[in-house]
Amino acid sequence: MGAPIPAVRVTDLNPAPVRGDRDFVLYWMTAQRRTVWNHALQHAAWHAREIGKPLLIFEALRADYQWASARFHAFVVEGMAANAARCEAVGVRYHPYVEPVAGGGRGLLEALAARACLVVADEFPCFFLPRMLRAAAARLDVALQQVDANGLLPLRAADRAWPTAYAFRRFLQRTLPDHLDDMPMADPLRGLKRLGRATIPRPVLDRWPAVPKAALSGDTAWLRAQPVDQAVGQTALRGGSAAAEQQLLRFLKRALPIYAEQRNQPEVEASSGLSPYLHFGHLSPHQAFAKLATREDWSPERLSKDRRGHRAGWWGMSTEAEAFLDELVTWREVGYGFAFHRADDYHRFDSLPDWAQATLQKHADDPREHLYALDEFEQAQTHDPLWNAAQRQLVREGRMHNYLRMLWGKKILEWCPAPTAALDVMIELNNKYALDGRNPNSYSGIFWVLGRFDRPWGPERPVFGTVRFMSSQNTARKVRVKGYIEQYAGGGLFG
Repeated sequence: MGAPIPAVRVTDLNPAPVRGDRDFVLYWMTAQRRTVWNHALQHAAWHAREIGKPLLIFEALRADYQWASARFHAFVVEGMAANAARCEAVGVRYHPYVEPVAGGGRGLLEALAARACLVVADEFPCFFLPRMLRAAAARLDVALQQVDANGLLPLRAADRAWPTAYAFRRFLQRTLPDHLDDMPMADPLRGLKRLGRATIPRPVLDRWPAVPKAALSGDTAWLRAQPVDQAVGQTALRGGSAAAEQQLLRFLKRALPIYAEQRNQPEVEASSGLSPYLHFGHLSPHQAFAKLATREDWSPERLSKDRRGHRAGWWGMSTEAEAFLDELVTWREVGYGFAFHRADDYHRFDSLPDWAQATLQKHADDPREHLYALDEFEQAQTHDPLWNAAQRQLVREGRMHNYLRMLWGKKILEWCPAPTAALDVMIELNNKYALDGRNPNSYSGIFWVLGRFDRPWGPERPVFGTVRFMSSQNTARKVRVKGYIEQYAGGGLFG
């Protein structure tokens, strides 16, 4: 049952062999935190069937990564609850582990891998995950393979980081049709029950017990006891693959019909709301694409032969569907490709295009009418009511309206003493509070503020140089913001 996934999505991380005489195939779930529509899980399940050994799914959550907070812990653990329920229903062993103290999980992967025929992990080209996988590969005596389930286009299908969305879109339109048949199985766990349930040795369970069932049921006392930043608290948005699918279906039914026309309106709920689920791996981009294609009664024969990089018309879908796909595929995946091909510096100022670096440095010493420190930004204590409202939404809800996110970054650039300082502020606030932060796509948004994936714009201005300019006044003329400002003006920062 099932088939091997395309070789372009699989990378060997060490020279160790597959050891068929051991007890189980281990899937180390690190980025694609779901049991559906998952190339990596499908790859592990296929090997389990081929070897004839059970599958063990191991999902862990560290306590000591940068910006770890109750907000992110709650979202991940809600995903664990969904995964636990699904694995229980199909008879597959699942071990969710949350570090009770920083470093408490050290040694657990090696203990499980010592009984594994093969270890399969998720490839994710951002944050600390690539470094973590490389370190693990050097310690294991069994084959460790990473699987790319990041986007419709495999990361290795491109040989470079593309400088603009337009250039990437042209490449995508030429290349993606060859990969559209490589969809992951909707249910990669089907049929695994016959292999039995993997057994975890009792000493391993005693030392590294599974997360308590009470925590999976939403025990707030357990969450408050975790050694993470409790000031960044849980939001109303629930995590997990079931919640992700509900949001996807809600978007397709209610918001997609007005997406093309209304998504930039802060007072209209026309955005997809999917980015937190995509970031934490609770939703697959393939799943979102498949559901959209079904809604559109679409088949690949409708793809246009015109592959010159136009934003609309290539997919052969409705106007609103094409607008959404340009965000889901073009803009999302150009960022993933950039992080993959520029692994050492995608998050650094010197990764900006030469023209952007030059113009920002030329104007770095320009006088600023307003200057704010990090804590003033964080507490939404600026002179600008619209900016303050956007920052309050970020702090309270873990998200920000996409159009205002661009303005939010442009004003930070304008109100910091130097462009490198502005970059530091944007990264800190976004990664600390945004549920979809710490992600290639969110770094794309931050660096777009400074010129990445863009071009020079005239006239040359103070501070910005030829980097695209935005102002709250112009934004208020383009979109309705009065109600938005009122909604996020009152009360404390967290409510």
